[in-house]
Amino acid sequence: MPEEPQPEQSEPLFVETGASWYWLLSGPAAAVAMLLIQYKGGVGFQPVVPLIFLVLVTGFVGLQVKAARVHTSVELTRTALREGTEITPVGQIVAVLPEAQHSVKSREPLEKWQTARALGELSGVPRGRTAIGVELTGKRTAQAWARNHRELRAALTTLVEGQTASAR
Repeated sequence: MPEEPQPEQSEPLFVETGASWYWLLSGPAAAVAMLLIQYKGGVGFQPVVPLIFLVLVTGFVGLQVKAARVHTSVELTRTALREGTEITPVGQIVAVLPEAQHSVKSREPLEKWQTARALGELSGVPRGRTAIGVELTGKRTAQAWARNHRELRAALTTLVEGQTASAR
């Protein structure tokens, strides 16, 4: 029986994972710190408190890392832009808008896209990320975002311009 051809996965043009699992090392670091505090304080070796620190810190940090990897990850393929869990087809992106002249934190006038909704399920652009203005179909504007915003802007601009040129 011949195998059915698998649909081709679009190769990612840009990827950001959102957070690193290396942050989980803070749990063992907290346990070692507690052991040193106990030793220097003259209490001796009592493993219960360091074990509690190990479990609690690793558990809480693990939840944070998992949430960041889900909600602040970015992936751009030839067919779609995924910001967190929201997927925007590249066909809906009409243009990548120029960089803003002023920061959102400044008291200067903002570009229209700087007040538009951020793509993704979060209420705004995540901390540590920079917004990129995009014009969507239907004269809508939105904010795409990434840590490495220049690389995402370049890849998205190339993709959208190529799509616009092929549509002519």
